[in-house]
Amino acid sequence: MLLTVDTFCTGRELLRPGWIEVSQTTVDAIGTGAPPRRADRDLGAATVVPGFVDTHLHGGGGANFSTASAAETATAVALHRKHGTTTLVASLVTAGPAELLRQVRGLADEVRAGLIDGIHLEGPWLSTTRCGAHQPSLMRDSDPAEIDRILDAGGGAIRMVTLAPERDGALAAIKQIVDAGVVAAVGHTEATYEQTRVAIAAGATVGTHLFNAMRPIDRREPGPIVALLEDDRVTVELITDGVHVDPAIYRHVTRSAGTDRVSLITDAMAAAGMADGEYRLGPLAVTVADGVARVAGTQTIAGGTATMDRAFRFAVGHSGLPRDEALTAAVRQASINPARALGLPYEGLVVGAAADLVVLDSDLAVTGVLRQGSWVIEPGAGA
Repeated sequence: MLLTVDTFCTGRELLRPGWIEVSQTTVDAIGTGAPPRRADRDLGAATVVPGFVDTHLHGGGGANFSTASAAETATAVALHRKHGTTTLVASLVTAGPAELLRQVRGLADEVRAGLIDGIHLEGPWLSTTRCGAHQPSLMRDSDPAEIDRILDAGGGAIRMVTLAPERDGALAAIKQIVDAGVVAAVGHTEATYEQTRVAIAAGATVGTHLFNAMRPIDRREPGPIVALLEDDRVTVELITDGVHVDPAIYRHVTRSAGTDRVSLITDAMAAAGMADGEYRLGPLAVTVADGVARVAGTQTIAGGTATMDRAFRFAVGHSGLPRDEALTAAVRQASINPARALGLPYEGLVVGAAADLVVLDSDLAVTGVLRQGSWVIEPGAGA
C-alpha cells in the first residue's frame, strides 16, 4: 500500500509532499516528491505523523486496566487506538501483594497476545506524603522477594516501575529492577535533590509525570524536579492535557531538558473518552466534573481524561515555536521519545519500523489511524 499526503512529519524531517509505502505490517519506503508508482490512496491536505506511544495510562472508555479483565483491557485499548495511540503501556496503581500479582499476571497475558505493549507499575513503593490517587495504607517499602515475585509474574511484560527513592530499600530495588531489564522511574516522591541524584546514579532513567505528586522546587532544597531535569540520562514525563501542567511549564521543561528528553503522556483513567460522572481508579472512587478527575470528596487530581491526540495538540499549540518546529518536536515527544525511554521496538516512521501512523486534519484532529499496516480508522471516518 502506497500513501501520498501533503505533509509527512517523521519526527526527524518534514516531507512536503510526502509518501510512504507499507508492506504488510512494516514501513517499506518513505520519500518526498513524486512517489515511485501511482498511490493506492492520496490523503490530500492532511498531515501524517507516527503513531502515538503512551507509556503511562490506567484505562479509558469506562474500563480500568487494574481489573486485568481481557474485555476491559480491550475496551480501553480500543478507545485510545481511535485517538491515535498505536503503542501503549498499561499502568497499575498501588495494590496489595496478592492483588498486584493477579493484575500483573492478567495483563501479561494481554502483552503476549499483542493487545498492549507492556506493563508499568506505578507503586506500591511510593511516598504516602505524595500519594496522589493511590491508597496510602497499601504503600510499602520495597522487598527484594516481592519484586522478584512480581517480575516473574510479568514474564518479561513489565516495562517500567515507578518508586520513591527515599523509602527504605529503594536504591537496592532500583538496581534489582534495572538488572532485570526493566526501567526504573522516580515519582510520587518526597525525595531531596541529593536522594534523587543517588537514585539516578543507581539506574533510574525516567521522571514520572514531572511536577505532579512530587516534592516542589524550593530555593534551598531543589528537590527531585531539578535533579531529574538536569541529568541527561533522564527522560521526563509531562501530562500535557491542560489540567496537570500550565503551558509555561511545558515550554520551560522542553527548553531546560531539551526536546528529546520529554515524553508526553495522558495518565488516562477510565473516564477518558467518557462523560462526567463516577468512576474508579484502583481501589479509589473518583468523581469527574468538567472533564477533571478527582479522588471523590477531595481536590486531589486522579489521573487524566485526555487521549494522546489532545496531549499532542497541546504541545504543538503551546510550544512557542513556529508551527513546523512545534510539529516536529511534538512528534518526537509523543512517539519517538517515550518508545526510546522504555526500550520499545519503535522508532517512528522509518524504513523497517512498524507501519503505525496517524492522519491529522488542519486542526490536528485525528481522521485516520493505521496500526501495523491495517486501518483502525479509515481516513475521513473520524474518531
